[in-house]
Amino acid sequence: MAILYEGVEVMQINEASQNTEIKQVIRSLCMMNNRFMNFMLDDNKEAAQVFLRVILGDDKIKVRNVRIQSFIQNIYGHSSQLDILAQDSEGRYFNVEVQRSDEGAPARRARFYSSILDTHFLQPSKLYEELPDTYVIFITENDVLRDNLPLYNIRRRIDENAKCFEDGSHIIYVNSQRRDDTALGKLMQDLYCTEPKNLHYHEFAERMEFLKYSKEGEEKMTDVIEEYATRKAEAAAKAVEEKMTDVIEEYAAKKAEAVAKEASEKAQARNIELAKDLLSEGESIERTVRLSKLSEAEVRELASKLSA
Repeated sequence: MAILYEGVEVMQINEASQNTEIKQVIRSLCMMNNRFMNFMLDDNKEAAQVFLRVILGDDKIKVRNVRIQSFIQNIYGHSSQLDILAQDSEGRYFNVEVQRSDEGAPARRARFYSSILDTHFLQPSKLYEELPDTYVIFITENDVLRDNLPLYNIRRRIDENAKCFEDGSHIIYVNSQRRDDTALGKLMQDLYCTEPKNLHYHEFAERMEFLKYSKEGEEKMTDVIEEYATRKAEAAAKAVEEKMTDVIEEYAAKKAEAVAKEASEKAQARNIELAKDLLSEGESIERTVRLSKLSEAEVRELASKLSA
């Protein structure tokens, strides 16, 4: 009973320690963490509206709905899972992606996301003129386009007269390193903020307070963190298992090679003994070669040793 009690006690201590660690992780999260950003904006029209209004410089944008992790199936090719997808009252669609890695925000990825929005939102019976305007917005941790601009609005244009080719598609890169006192700079500051009280935009503060400091929010975040940790652990275990499989297969191959070599050496030893017996009994070189399966040179060497 004492051992069992001690075991339970240790387990409770470990569980308490784990809960403390998870709380610390939750407290340290900011919106530049892709998963936390998803929770901040999931069905949060007011917060999504702040993002779009500040980035596009348009205070009249009214968000109708916002969804996270929207999977868009492409039956003819590569499908996509969009971090944040919002629609405004004018029917325009906005895809917001948070990219901490420079490799995650190449120009052709932005082009692909723009094209997949077009193919998804133009219904078969609709005219091309009814294709909604789309905005693909990459918020990047680093200045991936390297011109030290806070914002990069990318539009198609006609080379011969430098006029914009107004097809309704927009690609925007936001450089989160530019955290000045402008509206956009303050939004970028908020992306790295971990405390609700320090946020500039109150539309974010209420949700962050809920996720980090309410019991329901903490449970929600804890479930996500544990699920993510479990998947990472399973992936690590699988990697170890695959590595072990490689090691075992390599060992098996070496073992098989060693066994084969040993068997070959034993067979050779038996053939040599047979050859010696045949030569001792006066058999000819030719017959000894045929019966012992040794080479003629090997048999002649044995014969010379026996006659010495």
